[in-house]
Amino acid sequence: MRLIAAFFKLVRMPNLFFMALTQVLFQFCIYHTLYKDAIPVDDLYRFILIVFASLFIAAAGYIINDYFDINIDEVNKPEKMVVDKVIKRRWAIAWHFMLSASGVLLTIIALPFWQKWYLILANVLCVILLWLYSTNFKKSLLTGNIVISLLTAWTILIIFFSKFNITDAFGGVNGSNYKFFRLAILYAGFAFIISLIREAIKDMQDMAGDSKYGCRTMPIVWGVNATKVYVAVWLIVLIAALGILQVYVLQFKWWLLIAYCIPAIIFPLILLLVKLRKSTSSADFKKLSSLTKLIMFSGILSMTFFYF
Repeated sequence: MRLIAAFFKLVRMPNLFFMALTQVLFQFCIYHTLYKDAIPVDDLYRFILIVFASLFIAAAGYIINDYFDINIDEVNKPEKMVVDKVIKRRWAIAWHFMLSASGVLLTIIALPFWQKWYLILANVLCVILLWLYSTNFKKSLLTGNIVISLLTAWTILIIFFSKFNITDAFGGVNGSNYKFFRLAILYAGFAFIISLIREAIKDMQDMAGDSKYGCRTMPIVWGVNATKVYVAVWLIVLIAALGILQVYVLQFKWWLLIAYCIPAIIFPLILLLVKLRKSTSSADFKKLSSLTKLIMFSGILSMTFFYF
């Protein structure tokens, strides 16, 4: 039982649940709402395979990250360590390869190779990027943050591209394809920016262990104050973009969506911006990181309003 609990902790089960929820809401609240009776018979089967492919690849990424981060984690979060304490390193690397291979295999089964070969290649690239992130990118200035943010956005974009090509985005009956594409870009863009913000906050939280083992993250290279400015700029961009979006949707009289987004997403972003200025300790940045995850969760839940 202890081993199973440790494995779930290793693969970040809450994060995997959140990823699956994002893809499920995008599928059933947006895609199904737009297309209704025009959904292919095998679409659900393909969707389920893509979800599990995404989850397996992500889980493998978490495992390999902990595998290479043993020394750093002993400083930053010793109480959360699993590799070498509960699960042996050789089993961790074995699980990484099994889950990565399973994720790629499920992608191949889900998508017709002759039509969607580039998506299969993209998921192979995700596996490679997660390995490189754990070994090199996360120790480099900005590179690791951008890679993780792109991979976060990809969990939404792969659902769109599994159904349509980029050239199809501007066609379709009554412009449904274009609407679907715009919503995919909207939510992927939100996921990308909020991930950039959270990764920078996590870098400030983990400075002690990162600096000890030669990482060149933003707060180590630029300093904490400069990193705060970087985060604040992205927060202002996101708040401004969401504010403009609320004004835009007024013409459609989506009152419930507006009534949700302002208190559940925009106000917490403003709160995050205010708290950022006063944060100094690792504990402070940990709270900011948790608030950022909550905002991301609130943003993804906004998809439910499209269903109604």
